[in-house]
Amino acid sequence: MASGAIFSSLRRRRSPTLDAFLAPVDLSDVALVQTLLSVAREIVSCFSNRCIFFQRKNSRSLIRRVEAFQLLLEYLRDSDSGSSCLPPTAVLCLKELYLLLYRSKILLDYCAQSSKLWLLLQNHSISGHFHDLNQEISTLLDVFPVKDVLLSKDIREQVQLLQNQSRRAKLFIDMKDDALRIRFFSFLEEFENGRIPDSAELRSFYVDKLQIADADSCRTEIEALEEQIVNHEGDIEPTISVLNGLVAMTRYCRFLLFGFEEDELGLENGSRKKPKKRLITREIAETFYTVPKDFSCPISLDLMRDPVIISTGQTYDRSSISRWMEEGHTTCPKTGQMLAHTRLVPNRALRNLIVQWCTAHGVPLDPSEVMDAMGEGFTTACPTKAALEANRATAKLLIQQLAGGSQAGKTVAAREIRLLAKTGKENRAFIAEAGAIPYLRNLLSSPNAVAQENSVTALLNLSIFDKNKSRIMDEEGCLGSIVDVLRFGHTTEARENAAATLFSLSAVHDYKKIIADEMGAVEALAGLLQEGTPRGKKDAVTALFNLSTHPENCARMIEAGAVTALVGALGNEGVAEEAAGALVLIVRQPIGAKAVVNEEAAVAGLIGMMRCGTPRGKENAVAALLELCRSGGSAATERVVKAPALAGLLQTLLFTGTKRARRKAASLARVFQRCEHASLPYGGLGVGYAFAGNSTAARDTSFAGDVSVPMSISVL
Repeated sequence: MASGAIFSSLRRRRSPTLDAFLAPVDLSDVALVQTLLSVAREIVSCFSNRCIFFQRKNSRSLIRRVEAFQLLLEYLRDSDSGSSCLPPTAVLCLKELYLLLYRSKILLDYCAQSSKLWLLLQNHSISGHFHDLNQEISTLLDVFPVKDVLLSKDIREQVQLLQNQSRRAKLFIDMKDDALRIRFFSFLEEFENGRIPDSAELRSFYVDKLQIADADSCRTEIEALEEQIVNHEGDIEPTISVLNGLVAMTRYCRFLLFGFEEDELGLENGSRKKPKKRLITREIAETFYTVPKDFSCPISLDLMRDPVIISTGQTYDRSSISRWMEEGHTTCPKTGQMLAHTRLVPNRALRNLIVQWCTAHGVPLDPSEVMDAMGEGFTTACPTKAALEANRATAKLLIQQLAGGSQAGKTVAAREIRLLAKTGKENRAFIAEAGAIPYLRNLLSSPNAVAQENSVTALLNLSIFDKNKSRIMDEEGCLGSIVDVLRFGHTTEARENAAATLFSLSAVHDYKKIIADEMGAVEALAGLLQEGTPRGKKDAVTALFNLSTHPENCARMIEAGAVTALVGALGNEGVAEEAAGALVLIVRQPIGAKAVVNEEAAVAGLIGMMRCGTPRGKENAVAALLELCRSGGSAATERVVKAPALAGLLQTLLFTGTKRARRKAASLARVFQRCEHASLPYGGLGVGYAFAGNSTAARDTSFAGDVSVPMSISVL
């Protein structure tokens, strides 16, 4: 039985798969008739009195045909010789009827439960499904051996009548429904031409014609269309770009027609109403679930986020195999074969399986990766002019609400701006141009936790567009308000997103010093790095790294306790790479080197990263020790030289490290050779140093500023 396929199809709101069911092969004639009768009765009882908004005539016609089959099946069940001695041809026809009945059920279910807008868009396609079913019913009746089955006169007449009706039936497309579909597209065309449709006509269409009468039902329609974008199949019309335009237009109508007062009680009380439960963190998830072997990268043994195929046919995670090739390797890590070329081919089939497994087990992938994998590139399609114009009109409504609406309305508007700014630089540009930033700044000090969280996250999403960084920084009091959220925010997510906003803004060199000088900013980032959630620590350390790239911030970071926090983070695998990278920059200055030397755990932490860190972490750790020796004077050099096991770790890096790690390790060896204490702890390094010293990689006489850390911002 394929009931799983039925409900899967309904959940995903895709067009029903009409050949997804298997006929029963192990039933007696009597049991087969009883099973068919049960299915027919279920269809009639469920849908006879059910209101189906679209496809009414096709649905009623199909139900009448099922009722006729029900009469036939009841007669066969009740007749003494009806179902017990059916000819083989009749049995085959009944098994085929089983398929047709289940296909009828899924189609009727689909029409009863799908969103109105989607049914409207699929009007021709769904009408075609009904017609196909009718044609197959007609074929079945033509084959059914009426003369060989003992039937009463009235039942025989019913079967013949049904047969004649099925033969004469033609494809039926309701012209009223189709007129609504054409009108729907005409509104979209008006947006495409730069005109906003008349609000009275939009109200008549959505409220009077479609009976979408409130904000909740309108939001449900939007979510259904967005789900179709994610689950889109290439042969389904309309195209993704058109769907994006229709979603944008419907979102505009939602606020134009129904206002902003939804969820008012919950928003006033600061309660959080979210449509989806947040995924657990990756660290927790991996505690409960064992990653399937086929989903793990052979190099890192971690779950693959972006599986790619190399020339030998093996699959690796893109980041791992790319680093392998960057290090100069020309063989396949798993098979040892020489690589014919270095092209990486995305393994989309495996990636889809990984995404499905992650979704089923609640294991998070990066948001951008999840969307890309689920949408297979569709969600990144270029927005049409209609979508842009509809979003622009929506942004104006939202900003008007921010300017003069109720507190609950402002909270709703901030949430929608946050969502609108998640995708597309065009959206981020015109939201800021329309004047959203001053009003979002005002909400940062709101006593409502939901309003504060949505406003700071909206600013984060807007800041990803470079031109908006200056708009945010130039807005009087905006930076201070973001820092206040970082320090005193009502929710953990608000504080984390404030840190991420500072990281985004500090991408501009001229703003690094301004941010560091803002009262409490560095102290709050250091505190978040020490005591925050895993995600909060990641946001804090990336922001601190950005600030450390400005040489004038060194003293301020030391004073604010950032050095202590960065040293403590060396033992945290999730943020160790970035922490070591920031320390590399800080210790380049004598004052920074002195501060790091005064931290008891600093050298030991860097040595530990050289032993157990990631390849990038080892690079940063050896670079930090090298800069510490160069800038910290004899005391710092002595502290590094006397570190236990350093000689062996350097030896290992000189042979097995990345290109940059080998270069830094060789330079550190040169420093040791000039040190009067070199002979004591440095024995046994000569062969490795000679090997590295004969290469160009060893001639590293100055720090080139090539600190290696992953830097990215995720929209939220």
